[in-house]
Amino acid sequence: MSVQSATVKRTFLAALGGAALSLTLALPAQAAGDLTTRPQALPDLILGSESSDYSLSQSEYRLETGQAYRLKVISSGLKEYAVQAPAFFTSIFLRKVEAGGMEIKAMTLTELEFEEEGEAEIFFVPIKPGKYPFYAKGLEAKGMQGTFIVE
Repeated sequence: MSVQSATVKRTFLAALGGAALSLTLALPAQAAGDLTTRPQALPDLILGSESSDYSLSQSEYRLETGQAYRLKVISSGLKEYAVQAPAFFTSIFLRKVEAGGMEIKAMTLTELEFEEEGEAEIFFVPIKPGKYPFYAKGLEAKGMQGTFIVE
């Protein structure tokens, strides 16, 4: 390859890279939500009720990537409940958890365990689309399971 053709090739590749960068910067963000707004409150997830120790108040939550949410999980205290959602917890940005008069800031969650009546509030932003199961550990067969659907 001659020096002149190598120079032309480098110039072409540099121009192509610059054009690709310009297109990337000009495209709108893909997230549907707006992080400059207050977190959207989701319907409470209540574990257990007067009619059944094994009930969930919600079995499905529909969410959008990039939208800030607030989810209150409330235990009736009728059983011990350990709420888990492993795939979901690794596909969100966890802002904080509020429980028992304290604010907890952590990178991720493993589970929310309630040994008696109580509540915890999770503040998060979904960052990856998909369908993610959640459940009360060991009580799935009793119907204590649901799905987070992130679009």
